[in-house]
Amino acid sequence: MTKRIAFQGELGAYGHQACVTVRPDHEPVPCVTFDDTIAAVQSGAADLCVVPVENTTYGRVADIHRLLPESGLNIIAETFVKVEINLLGVPGSTLDQVTHAKGHAVILPQCGTFLREYGISGVVSSDNARAAREVAEAGDPTVAALASSLAGEIYQLDTLASRIEDHHNNTTRFLLLAPEPDMSRRADKMMTTFVFQVRNIPAALYKAMGGFATNAINMTKLESYMVGGHFTATQFYSDVEGHPDDKSLRLALEELGFFTSMVKVLGTYPADPERDNRD
Repeated sequence: MTKRIAFQGELGAYGHQACVTVRPDHEPVPCVTFDDTIAAVQSGAADLCVVPVENTTYGRVADIHRLLPESGLNIIAETFVKVEINLLGVPGSTLDQVTHAKGHAVILPQCGTFLREYGISGVVSSDNARAAREVAEAGDPTVAALASSLAGEIYQLDTLASRIEDHHNNTTRFLLLAPEPDMSRRADKMMTTFVFQVRNIPAALYKAMGGFATNAINMTKLESYMVGGHFTATQFYSDVEGHPDDKSLRLALEELGFFTSMVKVLGTYPADPERDNRD
């Protein structure tokens, strides 16, 4: 039986591209929301799911920080997907025919230079892959979609212009989630993600971080966000290099425990090679 992997969006979305990258042998399962994506794994409708956690242009995906700690799922891999935006038109159409381009509200400004140069008006769509599907269904040569090359292949659209984004380093990091953790050391460079809440004592965060400094642990991410709608209830989300079985990280996490009321490891997984190779 073919295994299934869920993602938010329609077929051809950048989340779909992440699925193809991390698990090309799995059947992609499109979902409407992030909640639905996670629920698909929780219910057994899908074996795995991918969710975006951060973007180089727009920062963190806030919903994921809220959903992931309470999901019961575990991070088992990461992947980086470059947001390469293409102008996709109906077969036989040409660039000079296009007067309007449909895309997500986040994507439209990223192509602002190109759209202004060619006098193309942006039209907001709820999803880039959906925009591609709607363009294919309408068959209007004056309306194109801003979407991935994968969306163009799926909906049989012509690429009228490729990589039209203003910033070619725009990248989204996706996490692969599974019902069970995989703590095996599958690569030389491993990452560990965890959340924690500091105790209500003076300089608690400073003291909590001390163990990572003294044990030479490279912390690649530390973000705070409110939980439960209270200004005084702050939770921290962190990525560090290393495996909990490493002596240095084990000691750092032990010291963290002295100054926190909660620590929860969300996953240990291989660092994607693109983490060091992105330009």
